[in-house]
Amino acid sequence: MRRFARVALLCLGCGVCSLLYGLSQLALSLEQGPGGGGGRERQARDPAAPGARRPAGSAGRGEAGTGRYDYMKTHPSEKMHLAVVACGERLEETVTMLRSAIIFSIKPLHFHIFAEDQLHESFKDILDEFPYEGKVNYTLYPITFPSESAAEWKKLFKPCASQRLFLPLILKNVDSLLYVDTDILFLRPVDDIWSFLGKFNSTQIAAMAPEHEEPRIGWYNRFARHPYYGVTGINSGVMLMNMTRIRRKYFKNDMTPVRLQWGEILMPLLKKYKLNITWGDQDLLNIMFFHNPESLYVFPCQWNYRPDHCIYGSNCRTAEEEGIFILHGNRGVYHDDKQPTFRAVYEAIKNYSFGDDLVHSLLQPLERELQKTTHTYCGRVYRVFIKQLTKSIRDLYARRSKGR
Repeated sequence: MRRFARVALLCLGCGVCSLLYGLSQLALSLEQGPGGGGGRERQARDPAAPGARRPAGSAGRGEAGTGRYDYMKTHPSEKMHLAVVACGERLEETVTMLRSAIIFSIKPLHFHIFAEDQLHESFKDILDEFPYEGKVNYTLYPITFPSESAAEWKKLFKPCASQRLFLPLILKNVDSLLYVDTDILFLRPVDDIWSFLGKFNSTQIAAMAPEHEEPRIGWYNRFARHPYYGVTGINSGVMLMNMTRIRRKYFKNDMTPVRLQWGEILMPLLKKYKLNITWGDQDLLNIMFFHNPESLYVFPCQWNYRPDHCIYGSNCRTAEEEGIFILHGNRGVYHDDKQPTFRAVYEAIKNYSFGDDLVHSLLQPLERELQKTTHTYCGRVYRVFIKQLTKSIRDLYARRSKGR
């Protein structure tokens, strides 16, 4: 009888322990929320969410957050984070880029704008007048580099251009980010390039387009004095980043047998290749992904269409088939007469007034201006400049009709 009592008491104790364990697991799952679990990317807290630590910088309007989110899945309330670095006389160009991002995008946008102090008030005045309350938020940041080497980084290539290298270290609460140069124009929703994040395999941390499609006119394969990615190198004017993976990764390199993290590898790379690089931070990224090719997702040229794709004859086949998705007016072509086709697109978006009919106020005037450029190589293929734009406008009006 005494032995039976001991056995019963032991069974009762085991039952209590099992009950307590089950309750603890239930509490843990509730704390993690939907989507929390093994095998996925770690979810990041929205920096605009209540109780979240906000990054340094001045915040734009309407920063009410949506709690946790998972950038590797598409949710209607998901914010897309877009970063740009503006120095010197880049205010107008940057604002025009932001306008192009707003026109067609579906999910909410959060702009991370890194700018010289004297530009902050102008950005605030302009962006606070944008008529998309709730869809667009922004945060302004000062230009910042590691204190011990700030002057060296700031003067690398163009003023402030290398700021992009430090975004994963500065925006610690942002999981994924689309970085673009100021001379970018979106001709379709940002959502579409953002969706490439879901196509990354388990090793990929960033996505960029090739520097050239045609090796005979490629710069890296003909002139580079340092390692570069692939056949013709990569262009960093449009760079999609899973920054959680970037911060976690240990990179292979040619400086030490020990793999280094993002924050550890930048200065050694600069010291080793400083005399051999021409395009500054873009060259450093090429070197990095040369040694870690498995980490890069390469998207087609129509996502980063530059003058080189048409001034020597059309050499971006995907743009010929589907149109240009993102226009990159590098070498100042928006502001001179060397490439009037690029300038026409820039002027059309700059002068478009939010709320006006996109067909009559943007598309038709632009097509008339493009027809005047057919004496140039890029003008001869001017239809690739409006092919996707036409579709984006049609899709936008279709969405609005369904929403009524």
